[in-house]
Amino acid sequence: MIATIWDWLSDAANWSGSGGIIAQAQEHLRLSVIALLAAALIAIPIGLYVGHTGRGRVVLVNAVSAFRAIPSLGVLFIAALLLLPRLRGDLAFELPSLIVLAILGIPPILSGVYAGIEQVDPAARDAARGMGMTGWQQLWRVEVPCALPLIFSGVRSSMMQIIATATIAAVVGLGGLGRFLIDGQANRAYDEMAGGAVLVALLALAVDIVLGLLQRAVVSPGLATHGRSH
Repeated sequence: MIATIWDWLSDAANWSGSGGIIAQAQEHLRLSVIALLAAALIAIPIGLYVGHTGRGRVVLVNAVSAFRAIPSLGVLFIAALLLLPRLRGDLAFELPSLIVLAILGIPPILSGVYAGIEQVDPAARDAARGMGMTGWQQLWRVEVPCALPLIFSGVRSSMMQIIATATIAAVVGLGGLGRFLIDGQANRAYDEMAGGAVLVALLALAVDIVLGLLQRAVVSPGLATHGRSH
């Protein structure tokens, strides 16, 4: 089986054209990045607010649990049925997929941001207040920098889940690496199905490495060392 998958992956014909691996990987990554940005725009402000003020903790925990329990494929079909009559062109299929992926990506970011802000050393907060910082300054100058390791952890986890689940976009006729899974199953081309699964895993690994390098560049070395020691 490994040899068969390798033959499919190494076939130059599978890499070229609008339906080739490169084009589908780019489409898969595009959908995933848009969904991640949408999830971050929703989750980060909420996580910062709850972590900084301590308000709404119970609601946040329940919301995270509820979001994680949502069946992605079921929500995709419901969203598509509701939006198809109201939208035109590719957006009618793309928007439902992005909604599902964004919903999936919210819980890890929300948990990471909230946990990161909440676990900031109280002594650091006291020192910030003693220096006369306002609540806004305390959040952005002290709490967020200290919380960056957990925030990045949430973002990376979210991106991995989104990339893995973005294969469902092919179910409603969109592109992405999921096309190889859907088309391979329809044609009983198991080498194509397995090759597509391998490509999704490789894309997720590559993106995680890039985010890890970004985290190393942004997070203070002292915080990174502190995080590893625990």
